Amino acid sequence: MTTPTAGSLRVSGATLHYEVRGAGPLLLLIPGGSGGAASFDGVAGDLAADYTVVTYDPRGMSRSALDDPDAEQHVAEHADDAYRLLELLSPGEPARVFGASSGAIVSLHLLATRPERLERVVAHEPPVVEVLPDADEHRALIARVRETFRAEGLMPAMAVFAAGLKKDGDGGEPEAEVRLPPQAAARAEQTMANLPYFVGRIVPAFMSYTPDVDRLERLSDRLVLACGQDSAGELPYRPAAFLAEHFGTELVHFPGGHTGLTTHPAEFAELLRKVFHA
Repeated sequence: MTTPTAGSLRVSGATLHYEVRGAGPLLLLIPGGSGGAASFDGVAGDLAADYTVVTYDPRGMSRSALDDPDAEQHVAEHADDAYRLLELLSPGEPARVFGASSGAIVSLHLLATRPERLERVVAHEPPVVEVLPDADEHRALIARVRETFRAEGLMPAMAVFAAGLKKDGDGGEPEAEVRLPPQAAARAEQTMANLPYFVGRIVPAFMSYTPDVDRLERLSDRLVLACGQDSAGELPYRPAAFLAEHFGTELVHFPGGHTGLTTHPAEFAELLRKVFHA
């Protein structure tokens, strides 16, 4: 296991905690959900054999404190945070970026607004539901999650959210929620601590975000849209599949489901390395 070097970066309205491993071209890993830098512990060491791997806690998560704990969150601001990390750690050199889930939404905005800084972006299941033909249904889901969180609290809101992400007619729990390797289980306490912020401010802001599809299409030669091989039919899978078909590009399938990064870390890192080397 490669021991990371930790640092902090002052950005507008927050101080970011980041970690650096390895040497070589810069690879920025943007976490999703209520995870932070630690969500990449299973893959960062492997990738550090080829890259300078940078992981971080997004603003408001874990060790990246907000100046105003009640501040509203915006995709553009999170993407600017990622850009500031690139400017700090890879000035003038195009970098590679991987984003997972809500972090993949950040990576799409970063590509659309700062393409000169990016060599290749892999966006794994970005839930940009506004691109879908049935976007109105998903707006209603977001509204239900927000109202349930306000009226009943975290766990009922999480139940509404999880039900909305599943395949039609699937009443079971997602695989990633019930079978975690020990290192992931050890992070559960911090993940739970981040959940109110994620459900209350990240979910409504990020899932209401509309990407610049025309701009991304012009940049699609450096964008890899990816999904979990076990995710087909689930809501987070559909936007990436829709965009890949729209752009006429390959949809790359990674091991596992929406959180295959956590459940299949070795296989995930191996495929990620291949995609960046392609």
